[in-house]
Amino acid sequence: MDILIEASHLFRSFGDLRAVNGVGFQVSSGDIYGLVGPDGAGKTTVMRLLCGALLPDKAAGAEPCAIHIAGLDMLHRTEEARAHIGYLPQRFSLYEELTVMENLRFFAEVRGLSAAEWQPRCMEILRFVGLDPFTNLRAGYLSGGMKQKLGLAAALVHRPRVLLLDEPTTGVDPVTRQDFWRLIFRLAGGEAQSAIAVLVSTPYMDEASRCHRVGFMRAGQLLLEGTPAEIRGRLEGQILELRGHPLRLLQKIAASDKDVETALLFGDCLHLRVRPAKGQAVMDRLRAVIPEGGGDIALLRLIPPQLEDMFIALQEG
Repeated sequence: MDILIEASHLFRSFGDLRAVNGVGFQVSSGDIYGLVGPDGAGKTTVMRLLCGALLPDKAAGAEPCAIHIAGLDMLHRTEEARAHIGYLPQRFSLYEELTVMENLRFFAEVRGLSAAEWQPRCMEILRFVGLDPFTNLRAGYLSGGMKQKLGLAAALVHRPRVLLLDEPTTGVDPVTRQDFWRLIFRLAGGEAQSAIAVLVSTPYMDEASRCHRVGFMRAGQLLLEGTPAEIRGRLEGQILELRGHPLRLLQKIAASDKDVETALLFGDCLHLRVRPAKGQAVMDRLRAVIPEGGGDIALLRLIPPQLEDMFIALQEG
């Protein structure tokens, strides 16, 4: 597989705020790389650096920054590198008075496609995203999810090798999120065209778990990266699931145990992160102290960690 995104030693500050601090990673063709982190972690700034919308800083004492897209140096061959990128920002701006086809035609022509090229390509990509029945509908009448699909179509109209998606499913319904991810899988897998590299930022851990590789960001730094399985494996044997009532009382009692690092609500249960190799000892103690404190245990067991557990652990680190 070709490495289509290669970044190293990315730095960017806004005044006294260091938004990106030494970030680097690679994404190969056919791969989906998920960039995960809280608001303000630096994910959008990384995206803008990769597509050339922002210039990186030269950090004192650090190695020189490097950004390569499809083998092209973004810092020195910017326009050539950009030609290989499809970018869907958080706030994609449609021309609401134009129809779906007119919007797509505009972006195709901006990308340099001739009439002979854009007409068949626009219909091909609209069929791919499921908007071909709506070619003559004004964009202003589209639902939020349909607007995101039109944004994806605009990003793909020139057949890019690299796709940058900045929180593309935020604010859309669960069904549309599923549809959107099916499209991403088809793109990365090469079903609709030759395989591309996809970099997607997301606040949703269920989406992060679908990626081939995940990078966790906090305060401008890339704290950890790997496959979802590798990341979950770092907490193997350290997560307990606790169910019972009253849940707040159980949480208070569990959090007071010397070997429980966190006791957090996960829906209708608690996830307890315990010190390594202390799971059985914690369970034995809780089975004794919770009934004494007036609580009732319905279930207490060691479970495989989820990405949310690692995300929380990293944010507290």
